Amino acid sequence: MIWVNTVTDRMPLLAPLRQFAGSGSDWPPLEKLQARMDAAGLRVAAGHPLRLVAPDGAQPYEQRLYETGELEFREHNWHDWFNLMIWFAYPRAKAALNARHYAAWSAAPVSGRGAVRDALTLFDESGLVVLADDPALLALIRGFEWKALFLGRRADCLTRMRVLPFGHALCEKAMAPYRGITGQALLFEVTPQVLKLDDRGLLAAMDEQLALSIAAAGSLATTRELAPLPVLGIPGWCADNADPAYYDDTRQFRSGRRLHLTEARQ
Repeated sequence: MIWVNTVTDRMPLLAPLRQFAGSGSDWPPLEKLQARMDAAGLRVAAGHPLRLVAPDGAQPYEQRLYETGELEFREHNWHDWFNLMIWFAYPRAKAALNARHYAAWSAAPVSGRGAVRDALTLFDESGLVVLADDPALLALIRGFEWKALFLGRRADCLTRMRVLPFGHALCEKAMAPYRGITGQALLFEVTPQVLKLDDRGLLAAMDEQLALSIAAAGSLATTRELAPLPVLGIPGWCADNADPAYYDDTRQFRSGRRLHLTEARQ
């Protein structure tokens, strides 16, 4: 487990992915990864089994994935490795995201990306899933009330809120986190029982919920539906944030637009 622990211990954000990473001291061979994908039954929404292939530029990425199940994957590449780990963690949600991408692309294949595809891409690359059993905590995120959240409700951030990774680019950044690293969150109010689930149970529960949310008509229609969250402000995720003065850094903890989001309830 040396290799896996080296990666996933670098930041708490990555810890839930450890269960999917396998073991060993080096990069796993493609055939081993493919065998694990086959065993997990990973499929795109069109029904094709997920298969690792080298990028070739012949088709747009999302189109190729949806129509054939071919997932472009570069060996020894952290960005693509984390993308695959997210597929293991959220197979339904990733398939739903790809289906939305494909539908949006099919509707306007020669135009610009458009607001929907921009939102889907932002969540796919930088997404977080934030769960809380107290809607007031989620309201503080929407309101950019960072001191009230991370200082005033510090104990509740540790016990009544959980933050899960989704964006694979954000996971890659978390290997060497820097001040200002920011995720783009979907917010969910859940029951206290959900928060008590272990990582495996929690990811499974949220995979289903996320898939429904992503597939819903009108969801992720704009990037403004995503709530920016400064990752290193989360209690316990950065040693420096034990000092209240840490949150005085307005370059990292910015005021911003007030979000008007409706959390999914579970």
